[in-house]
Amino acid sequence: MTHEREREREREQPWKSNSMATPPRKQQVSLRGASAKEITRDALLEKVCHERELRNYTRRAAAAALFIQKVWRRYHTTKKVARQLQEEWEMSMTQYDDLMTSGWVSSNVLRPFLFFVTCSSTLHQKLQITTIKCMLTCFKTILQSINSTDPEKNFCSLAMGTLEERSTWLYQARKLVSICSFILAECDHTSLANQENVLLTALAMQLIVALTDPRGWKSFNNVNHINAGIAVKNLIEFIATGKSGLYSSVRRYIMNSNGPLRRKSDVLTDDHFLITASAITLALRPFHVADLNINDVGLSDVKDAAEQYCTFLLTVPWLSQCVPAVLLPAFKHASVLSPCLLTLLISKERIFVEMSKLDQSKFCSSCPNLIPSSGWALANIINLATEYDNGSGDSGRFVQGLDCRVYVHSVITISENLLCWLENCGCPRNEENDEYIGNDESSIETADPDILEKTASLGSLKVSYIEAFKPVYQQWHLMKLLAMAKKDFSMPEADTSAANPSFEYCGKLELIDIAFFYSCMLRIFSSFNPMGGSMPTLNMLSFTPGFLVELWRVLEGSFLCQEDHVGNDDKLCKNGISGSHNDIVMEKKQGRVAKDAGNKWTSVLQKITGKSCNDVDYVQSTNSPLGPSLDDGDACDSWDVEPLRRGSQGISKEISCLLHLFCATYAHLLLVLDDIEFYEKQVPFMLEQQRRIASVLNTLVYNGFSHNNGHHNKPLMDAAVRCLHLLYERDCRHRFSPPSLWIAPARKGRPPIAAAARAHEAVTANLRSADALTSPSMGSVITTTPHVFPFEERVQMFREFIKLDKVSRRMAGEVAGPGPGSIEIVVRRDHIVEDGFKQLNFLGSRLKSWINVSFVSECGLPEAGLDYGGLSKEFLTDISRTAFDPGYGLFSQTSTSERCLIPNTAARLVENGMQMIEFLGRVVGKALYEGILLDYSFSLVFVQKLLGRYSFLDELSTLDPELYRNLMYVKHYEGDVRELSLDFTVTEELLGQRVVTELKSGGKNMAVTNENKLQYVHAIADYKLNRQILPLANAFYRGLIDLISPSWLSLFNASEFNQLLSGGKHDFDVDDLRSNTRYTGGYSEGSRTIKLFWEVITGFEPKERCMLLKFVTSCSRAPLLGFKHLQPTFTIHKVACDVPLWAMIGGQDVDRLPSASTCYNTLKLPTYKRPSTLRNKLLYAISSNAGFELS
Repeated sequence: MTHEREREREREQPWKSNSMATPPRKQQVSLRGASAKEITRDALLEKVCHERELRNYTRRAAAAALFIQKVWRRYHTTKKVARQLQEEWEMSMTQYDDLMTSGWVSSNVLRPFLFFVTCSSTLHQKLQITTIKCMLTCFKTILQSINSTDPEKNFCSLAMGTLEERSTWLYQARKLVSICSFILAECDHTSLANQENVLLTALAMQLIVALTDPRGWKSFNNVNHINAGIAVKNLIEFIATGKSGLYSSVRRYIMNSNGPLRRKSDVLTDDHFLITASAITLALRPFHVADLNINDVGLSDVKDAAEQYCTFLLTVPWLSQCVPAVLLPAFKHASVLSPCLLTLLISKERIFVEMSKLDQSKFCSSCPNLIPSSGWALANIINLATEYDNGSGDSGRFVQGLDCRVYVHSVITISENLLCWLENCGCPRNEENDEYIGNDESSIETADPDILEKTASLGSLKVSYIEAFKPVYQQWHLMKLLAMAKKDFSMPEADTSAANPSFEYCGKLELIDIAFFYSCMLRIFSSFNPMGGSMPTLNMLSFTPGFLVELWRVLEGSFLCQEDHVGNDDKLCKNGISGSHNDIVMEKKQGRVAKDAGNKWTSVLQKITGKSCNDVDYVQSTNSPLGPSLDDGDACDSWDVEPLRRGSQGISKEISCLLHLFCATYAHLLLVLDDIEFYEKQVPFMLEQQRRIASVLNTLVYNGFSHNNGHHNKPLMDAAVRCLHLLYERDCRHRFSPPSLWIAPARKGRPPIAAAARAHEAVTANLRSADALTSPSMGSVITTTPHVFPFEERVQMFREFIKLDKVSRRMAGEVAGPGPGSIEIVVRRDHIVEDGFKQLNFLGSRLKSWINVSFVSECGLPEAGLDYGGLSKEFLTDISRTAFDPGYGLFSQTSTSERCLIPNTAARLVENGMQMIEFLGRVVGKALYEGILLDYSFSLVFVQKLLGRYSFLDELSTLDPELYRNLMYVKHYEGDVRELSLDFTVTEELLGQRVVTELKSGGKNMAVTNENKLQYVHAIADYKLNRQILPLANAFYRGLIDLISPSWLSLFNASEFNQLLSGGKHDFDVDDLRSNTRYTGGYSEGSRTIKLFWEVITGFEPKERCMLLKFVTSCSRAPLLGFKHLQPTFTIHKVACDVPLWAMIGGQDVDRLPSASTCYNTLKLPTYKRPSTLRNKLLYAISSNAGFELS
C-alpha cells in the first residue's frame, strides 16, 4: 500500500508544478484495479464499441459466406439436375408415338422441359444450341398434340378437364408463353447464322397462337366451349398484365427486325412475315377477348393490355413504317385504338412513368435524349388514327369508328408530357447535336468529321420526325375536327353521353380543344425545328376559311364581352362555334386569301427567318381607315383591356392556348397579307376588329413584361410579341388605329425617363445594376414594346443613353471636350469626303471623341478660326451633303416623291466603295451622337436593314413604285402568264453593263406560269428589298454601331429613325424658338428689329419658316425635343448699318441682306426699320441658297 501511495504522489507532483500554466486534466479512473497504464472513460467506450462492431462484422461475414455457399451449392445442384433431366428427356423423346396422351405431355414432356429450359435461360440469359434443339422438339410435340382430334391425346383438353387439370394446364401454358416471349425477343432474322433461331421463333409464335385460340383446338366442341373460353381468357389476362413480357418482346423484335428503312427495300421471308403477324396477333389478342363470348368481359379486361400497348408498342419509332402494310389495319382498327387512347387518358400518370423507365433502359429507341418515348407515341397515334394520301393534302379521313374526342384529348395529354420533357430535359436545339446550326464557318471547318456526321444524322432525324406529323398540317384534318365540334355543339348533352361512353372522360369536342391540339403541335414543331418546323401547319391554319375569325370571336367574347362592340351571344363565350351570316361573309373574304395559298408560300417561306416586317409607307387607299373620333385622348382607357392587366398570369390555361394559336397563325398570315387586302378588302378582319386585336395584344405584352412574367408562358408571349410588332409596323406605314391605342397600357405607370434608360441599358448589357434590380422588368418593357412610350420620351431616352455613355467614357479617361488629346484633322473644302475618310475612318469608336477641324480653302490657304463645336458641325453637314449627293455615286434616290436616299448598288464595284459606305455610317453615327441634324432621309427599306428587320412585298412600293405596280399586275393577271414571257431572272445595269441574276437555281430556264407566278412575285420583291441591298446595309451598319449601340436604335421604327436624324415636322413652333434664342452684338428681346423679326416669321408660310431654319442651321427641321436641345443655341447677331440722313428723310431702309453662320447657328440680322423690308430681304436671302457669302 505504501508503494502504491508513493507512486500516486509521484504522479501528482508534475501536475501540481504546472497547475498554474495549464488547465487540469480529467480525473483518471481505473476500472481494472492498479494497472500499469490507465485509460479514460471515453477511450474505453470507443474501444468497446469498435470491438463490438468488429464482432458483428465477423458474424455478418460468416453468414454471407454461408449464404454464398448455399447459393453456389443450389446453383451447382440445379445445373447438374437440369443437365441430367435434359439428357433423360432427350432420350425419352426419341420414341413417344405410342405414349402420347394429354397427361403424358403435361407430366413427362412439359414438366421436365420447363424445369431445365427455365434454368438454362436463367443461367445463360441467352439461348444455347442444345436448348434450341430441345425447344424445337418440345414445340413440335405440343403442336402435334393440339392438332390431334383425339381428346385423350390433345394437350388442350386439360383446359376443359378437372379443376386440377385446368390449373396445371394454365400454369404450364403461362410458362410456355413466357419462354416463347423470351425467344421472340432474342430473334434476329437479319443474321444468316441464326436461321435455326428464326425457325424456333416461328414455331414458338405458332404455339402461343394455338394456345390462345380455342377455336383452333381439334378437341373443341360446343359442350365444353365455356370452360375452354374461361381457360383461354385467364391465359390472355396473363399476357395482358405484362408478366409474360410479351409486349416488351414484340417491341424488341419489331425494332431489331423491322426498321423503317427496310420496309421498302427488303422482301419479307415467309418465316419473318409469319413471326411478325403472329406477334402482332398475340399483342392484339386481349382486345378481341370479347369474341370468346364470355359474359364478364369489359373495359377492365383490356385496360392492362392497353397500358402495355401504349408503353411498348406505341413508342416504337416509326411504327406504321415498321409494320408490314398488310398488317397495319389491325393496329388502326377502332377496337384496338379507341380503348388504348381512352386508357391513356385514364391511366396517364402510370403510363408516362413506364415510358420514362423505357427511355432509361438499354432497349430504348435510338437517341432517347433527342426524341423520348412519349414523342414517338404521339407521332404513332396521329399516324394510326388517320388515313391519307401522301400525294394530296386535301384527301384524308380518320379511322372508321374512331372517337375524335378521345383522339384529340389523348394527343393533348401526351403532347403536354412531351412539352414538359422538352422544358425540363432541354430543347433539342440546345443539345450538342444541334450546335452546328448557326455556327460560323471557322468552327465548322475545325470540327471533328465524326461529330459533323453525327449532328447531320441527328438533324435529319428531327426533320423526318416532324414529317411523321403530316396529317396534322393537312387541311382535311382541321376541317373534320371543326365539323365534329359543330356537330357536338348542336347535339344535346344527354344524347352525346348516351351515344358515346367516352363522354364521361372527354365531354364534348369544342373549339378550345382543337385550339389546344394545334397550339401543342406548333410548340412541338418549333422545339424540334425552330427554323421552319411549324411553317406547314401555320400555312394551313392561316388559309383555312373562317378559322381565324372563329378563334378571334371566342377571344373577343372572353376579353371584351362587357364592351359595347361585342355581341350579346352568351354561347359565343362558351364555344365559339356558330353558323351566323357573319361567318358566311368572312368565309367568302378568307376564301379570296386562300386562293393559290400553296403557291404563295412555296418561295416566301424560305425567306422568313423570324424577323418581323417593318415600316413602309402605304400606297393611299380609297377608304380612310380612321374614323373621326379615333384620336380622342379620353379614349385611352378603352384600349387598356382590363382582364389582361396582369399579363399572361391573368388568363386561364385554355384561353392562353387559344390566344397562342391565334397570335401564331395571324402573325403568319400578316407576313403575306398585302395592304390592299388589309385596308381595302379588309380580310380577314374589319379595321375595327384590327384595332381590338391590337389593343388586346398590346395590353397583354406590356403587362406581361412590366409584371416580370414575360417568361411565364414563353410560347404565348413570343407569338403575341411577334403579332403585335407586325400590326404596329403596318400601322406605322399606314395608320389604322389612333396613337392613344399603343400608349394606353403604360399611360398611367410609365417610369421616369432616366430610370427607364438605365434599366434598358442594364438589360441590354446583361448587367445587374441597382436600377435593374429595383425594376427588373422595366428594361424588358422598353426592349420589347418601346412604342408604349411616346416618341418624344424615347428620344429623351436616346439622349440619356448618350449622356450615360459620355459619362462612362469620361470616367475611363477619354477626352470628351476640346483641349489636349482631342482629334485634330485638316480638311480641304474641295476634297472634304476624301480627307475625312483618310483621317477618320480608321478611328472606329474613337470617333466619339472631340474633333478639332481646320479647313483649307479652295485656294489652298488655311482658314482662320478656332473650333469650339461650330466647325465640326459644319464639317459633318458638308461631308454628308457631298457624299450623299447622288452625283457622288455612293447613294442614289428612290423614284418616289420623297426622293429618299439608298445606297447605290454600283458602289460595290467602285474602289473603296464598301469602305466609304462604312465610313458614312460612322458620319451619321457621329451626327446622332452629337445631336447634329442632317437634312436627309433614308429609304425606309434601307433603314429596316439597319434595324435588323426583314422586308416584304408591300414595302417595295416605297422603293420602286413602278416595279411594285408591275408585280401587282402579274399577281392579279387573269390570263395565261406565259404570254408575258417572264423567267426567274432579274436584269440590272451596273456601270454600263447589263447583269442577269437568277432568282433561284436554274431560273434562266424556268418560265413564269400561273402555277408559280406568286413565287416569282415574292422572289423579285425579296431580291430588291433584301438580297440586293443587304451587303451595302451591312457595311453602313458596321460603321453606325461604332458610335450608336444597336439597343439604342431598337427604340425606333424606320420612319422615326429618319426623324431622329433630320429633326421633326416640316414646320416649327415660333414661340419655342423665340424662348430659346440668344441675342448678341447689341440686340435684346426688346429691340425694335427683333420684335419685327418675330412678327415677320410668324406670318411666314411653313415652307418659308423651314427655309429660314435651313438658312441658319443647315437643317430645315427643328430638333425633336424643341430648340432647347439645338447645339449651338440659335443666335441673332446685330449687324449695325448706318443709313444717310437724306435716305431716312426719304423713307429709305437698310439695303444690306441678312447672312448666316451655320456652324454656329447664327443669323446676322441688320437693323431694319420696317417689317416689309425685313420680310423681303429675309425671303431673298433664304431663297438664294447662300449664307456666309452674303456677309
